[in-house]
Amino acid sequence: MIAEHHDSTSMEHELRRRIQIKQSQLQIAVEGNMPHVAQGLQSQLAELQTQIKSEPESDFQALMNLVDD
Repeated sequence: MIAEHHDSTSMEHELRRRIQIKQSQLQIAVEGNMPHVAQGLQSQLAELQTQIKSEPESDFQALMNLVDD
């Protein structure tokens, strides 16, 4: 069970790191007047943010599995 929590924490950390990278890339694309690149990065960023928002649900599910045992 502890390993599951560690994996969840690692996954959340990785998602946050990827979000920061995409935000930096997006800023560069906007400043560099690259609208098509910026649009693609915004889409990727939105997808990552959706993934991180759904992450607490899996934590909740893991907690409920502990309670059920």
